Amino acid sequence: MSAPVHDNTTLQRFELDADGHTAVAYYELAPGIVTFTHTEVPPAISGRGVGSALVRGALQAVRARGLKVATRCSFVSAYLGKHTEFNDLIR
Repeated sequence: MSAPVHDNTTLQRFELDADGHTAVAYYELAPGIVTFTHTEVPPAISGRGVGSALVRGALQAVRARGLKVATRCSFVSAYLGKHTEFNDLIR
């Protein structure tokens, strides 16, 4: 997945475009922390790693801003459980 992840701050979601569809990871922002609330990957692009690429890019953006992560999203929680390189971000 080579497309960049975009932070749409107006809608409070990270976005990744793939094959004419957009996968999104919604979040809430508070001082020093980003809470992921829900992730959506359209069925047309599901099962191809788009969700993982989206979350990876979002977590990299959070790290670059020096923020921590909390999650109420099962997909993001599962991703964090498998990718310990992001453990430093977990609040």
